[in-house]
Amino acid sequence: MTSENNAMTWDWLKLLCVTIMATLVFEHSQLDVRISELFYNNGHWLLEKGAQPYAFIFYDLPKALLIILAVYLIAILIIKYRQSRLNAIALNRNKLNLSKPSHNKLDKFLLPLPIREIGYLLLVLAIVPATIATLKGVTHVSCPNDLVIFGGELPYLNLWQNIVAATPAKCFPAAHASAGFSLYGLAFLPTLKKHRYQILKIVTLLGWSMGLYKMLFGDHFFSHTLVSMLLSLTIACALATLFFKDSIKAKAKSASKKHADTATSLLGTETSST
Repeated sequence: MTSENNAMTWDWLKLLCVTIMATLVFEHSQLDVRISELFYNNGHWLLEKGAQPYAFIFYDLPKALLIILAVYLIAILIIKYRQSRLNAIALNRNKLNLSKPSHNKLDKFLLPLPIREIGYLLLVLAIVPATIATLKGVTHVSCPNDLVIFGGELPYLNLWQNIVAATPAKCFPAAHASAGFSLYGLAFLPTLKKHRYQILKIVTLLGWSMGLYKMLFGDHFFSHTLVSMLLSLTIACALATLFFKDSIKAKAKSASKKHADTATSLLGTETSST
């Protein structure tokens, strides 16, 4: 097993450990309180909830674009699947015309990604927000604006105390930011591997801009967005391990064979020269 294969197998577990550690260290911490105090002054938050144009730019627009992306990916997945079925049938009947592929008018509107990668991306876009939303319903962590220290009515409890008390609040981890962080799936696509770090930077900026918007009017603490980011990255990495493990193994075998052939060729050259 190559180092690349090992990395894909274990990176998600390392990320999960980091996520758990971040939860234990930062959730219910003075750092959270101090950061939120920067956005709260004289009984008012820096930004009013629903204030425009901020709500449109950082809430409505990102959600709409992600929904459009998901619908677009579903449409592409269906089209590509139908094309593959038709091509397979045509091949079996010896009627496949390689010089003129079917549905060529649609090709310019389709992403140059295999069906497996599109399916993976769709799954990440669905599972990441769903997982975060489920955790919110289990943790019962309060939003800053619900707490007495920020003019609310609820006490500031730690994670376990909130779970036991089953408070009505549902603010941890940050769900809105997780929608942006779900695009981490793009970074694990084999086709886009060479752009991985650029994608990670852009998605991180997008997710934190969505998370910071919610922090400005007390809907989330810093740790809520941090854990949401780490958990989204963990899920994307874990699903990539399941989806692309075979392709990594095949690539590793191909690389090993290439190296063996190169070594054999060099050995043969050295033998003939002596």
